[in-house]
Amino acid sequence: MGLFSLTQELAVDLGTANTLIIHNGKVVVDEPSIIAVDIHTGKVMAIGKEAQKMHGKTHQDIKTIRPLKDGVIADFNAAEQMLRGMIKKVKTNGHLFSPSLKMVVCIPSGSTNVEIRTVRESAEHAGARDVYMIFEPMAAALGAGLDVEAPEGSMIIDIGGGTTEIACISLGGIVCSESIDVAGDVFTEDIQKYIRQQYNVRIGERTAENIKISVGAALRELENPPEDFVVTGPNMLTSLPTTLNISYSEIAYALEKSLLKVDAAVMKVLEMVPPELYSDIMKNGIYLAGGGALIKGLDKRLQEKTNIPFIIAEDPLRAIVRGTSVALKNINSFSFLMK
Repeated sequence: MGLFSLTQELAVDLGTANTLIIHNGKVVVDEPSIIAVDIHTGKVMAIGKEAQKMHGKTHQDIKTIRPLKDGVIADFNAAEQMLRGMIKKVKTNGHLFSPSLKMVVCIPSGSTNVEIRTVRESAEHAGARDVYMIFEPMAAALGAGLDVEAPEGSMIIDIGGGTTEIACISLGGIVCSESIDVAGDVFTEDIQKYIRQQYNVRIGERTAENIKISVGAALRELENPPEDFVVTGPNMLTSLPTTLNISYSEIAYALEKSLLKVDAAVMKVLEMVPPELYSDIMKNGIYLAGGGALIKGLDKRLQEKTNIPFIIAEDPLRAIVRGTSVALKNINSFSFLMK
């Protein structure tokens, strides 16, 4: 009878860097949030991983677009086409009829009404019949295994591709929060800028991303340092190839300015936390989620700044979509979901 099922329920993490979809408790889509289109016809050439391979390598007839910027939709049509393509990858799982879709999508906590409406319309145009919204910090907290409805304070920091979301949660609601547009994309730009200024070498966005993943660090000294990353790029003065060995301590230096903004945002939220909830947070610790949680030594750096224990959520890259999936299962009992 599963072949004739007419309702499909999807949990969607529509992220600036990656889009993840959970169906029937399994992650069925985990692809970069990027689309390649023919600029003359508007035809979609590739979506996700295939489009990522083309990014920075296209000719004048093909354009790669990242539809989301700073956690919100910057290109409505591209976002709709991308979401439609991602959903199609789910729909091929043996369904005879095109099912009606029920979807829970997570959005940044600082989203305006216009931005929320844009996400909803994108989901509806991509085929969703019922669309529910959940704020990213709430989804991250659920994905990290926190009891968000308990009468105690939990604090979560979600460092994604476009935004860093910091929130204190209690009794199924966000008590205080801060959303800043310093996150993975800014870290990538910092690395490109550092290598350009320090070595006069140009590197692309994807190479900078690989450097961040391999040797991205928040501290100049780590107990288990990663090996240097070897990168080759053209010298800006001579255009001759130059090979560099980039160490983690250099990247920690490159990221310092941006990380100071994250530190300041964390302190700002801690200042706003009511005293009773503050003691809960001291006891339970602060959870880190999102791709930025994987920056080496970030938990230790924040712990030193705040004197509060920091815990990296299990599989932080998928914590948000896991939490969105939990919200989907409890769609009728969670009052914080927006329709």
